[in-house]
Amino acid sequence: MSGRRLAELLTATETQTPQGGQAVSFEPLGWVWLKPGSRRRRERTEAGIARTIETMRVETRADPRLVTGRVLRFDGDDWAVVAVDPDAARPGRVHPDLERRP
Repeated sequence: MSGRRLAELLTATETQTPQGGQAVSFEPLGWVWLKPGSRRRRERTEAGIARTIETMRVETRADPRLVTGRVLRFDGDDWAVVAVDPDAARPGRVHPDLERRP
């Protein structure tokens, strides 16, 4: 994957349904330009169940809204932000680690 992508930055809002379940909606926070890295697949075991997840590390400008737990939507997929690491060599840049279930 090459080139920059414009991604929508979202925050998840959970509410309880009248039946006692949980509903998740996404509230838009703005837009972020990303330089995507390569996608990787791996297995993760949660509660004894193995699941395939896809990971990607991207590069972008530092933005205080870009924190763990938020969602980036681009190329038709929703990616969860699982970590944000500063770029020591390039001040003002960060490397968010993203995950999604394919």
